[in-house]
Amino acid sequence: MNRHHHLIGIGGIGMSGIAQLLLRQGFKVSGSDLKENKITDGLKELGADIFIGHNPLNIKDADLIVYSSAIGEDNPEIKEAKKQGIPLIKRAEALARLMKDETVITVTGSHGKTTTASLISYLLLEAGLSPTVAVGGVLRNIDTNACLGDGHFFVAEADESDGSFLYYRPKYSIITNIDYEHLDYYKDFRNEIAAFREFINNTKENGCVFASSDDINLKGILKNYKNKYVLFGLKAGADVYPKNIRIKGLSSEFDCFYKNKFINRFYLALGGRHNISNALSVIALGLELGIDLKFIKDTLKHYKGAKRRLEIKFDKDDYLLIDDYAHHPTEIKATLSALKSLKFSRLIAVFQPHRYTRTKLLSEEFGKSFDLADYIIVTDIYPAGERPLKGVSARLIYDKIKARLPDRQIYFLAKEEIAGHILKIIKPHDLLITLGAGDIVKICDELVEEFKGKD
Repeated sequence: MNRHHHLIGIGGIGMSGIAQLLLRQGFKVSGSDLKENKITDGLKELGADIFIGHNPLNIKDADLIVYSSAIGEDNPEIKEAKKQGIPLIKRAEALARLMKDETVITVTGSHGKTTTASLISYLLLEAGLSPTVAVGGVLRNIDTNACLGDGHFFVAEADESDGSFLYYRPKYSIITNIDYEHLDYYKDFRNEIAAFREFINNTKENGCVFASSDDINLKGILKNYKNKYVLFGLKAGADVYPKNIRIKGLSSEFDCFYKNKFINRFYLALGGRHNISNALSVIALGLELGIDLKFIKDTLKHYKGAKRRLEIKFDKDDYLLIDDYAHHPTEIKATLSALKSLKFSRLIAVFQPHRYTRTKLLSEEFGKSFDLADYIIVTDIYPAGERPLKGVSARLIYDKIKARLPDRQIYFLAKEEIAGHILKIIKPHDLLITLGAGDIVKICDELVEEFKGKD
């Protein structure tokens, strides 16, 4: 393997996982990004050379360039690498190289990847199997998104957004769902389904696929699948399913059945039915791997969650502030639904749309996503490296919500106006949630500091 790896976009959560694994294996790692953040600071401490800004000089002496999907062909470091003939590979290909000699467990799907992959990672760690881990969020139980284990398992999220999950050849695959997502890349939903079919077929013959039976498209794909698969789901007809669900706040418990046989009652330290579905896939995998039921139960009970996934940021003096990564209509509905069992007077939702393309393609669906919120604030689009599209702004979503919920309090505010507005209108027993895959979490953090200052 090449000695000096240079990572373009090293400050992203996925790229940082690769950087951490390379550093822990003793490789020289450098990388560039547009801004400093906690991730780049952490990588510096581990020994990476970090450059802020993209410059052809940054790739000096690099043997291999790894780049994230957010990096375009016009990037000066990409151009320089081509000019010098330095090999260029995508993030997923770099990850595939790291896992090539391991027993690979991948998690893919339009929603729920990070939570599911984090649960699996924590389960294997608790069971003493010392996995190598690379997931798309910080697993709060170990306070990192990547770790190098000395066991033979490698747990990774498989990102379907640009088709690069097809680099992987896992032994065990979990597919949570297929939704209308990333159509800027796939162009047509049928192409997206075809990619998932190919991903499933890439699973090794002596392995096992775990898929949601609640997803009609996944069930359709698996009808013709000849190798072993297990269906998990909330509805009847799954191999692994729950009964007697009880949701209490941001936690839940349920009886789990496998092939119509009672397995045990599980307590899950996560709210929402969508997270019960995620947990069922983890139980199914644990049973397939022969992991003691005690470890599976303890994992679900003591899981602290991944950062930015229904993360409680402040809970004191009758004020509750939560942050969540939800940036697709299906995710927003599931997240707001998960909050229903909490006691609050009003649910205040602050949403930052993510990408111009997603806003354009799904504005109608976004308009239907906020029915459970009492007070709604929409702010400008976080572009995630995309160029603006003519006629596309966050006001498209604001207008759709306003038309659907004319009697609701709905505001369109610039990001810098939000914290001040919230501090004026928030009352005891209100629940505030910030939603989005961009930097909206900074607003939540700013508000947390204001509330802490009132003590």
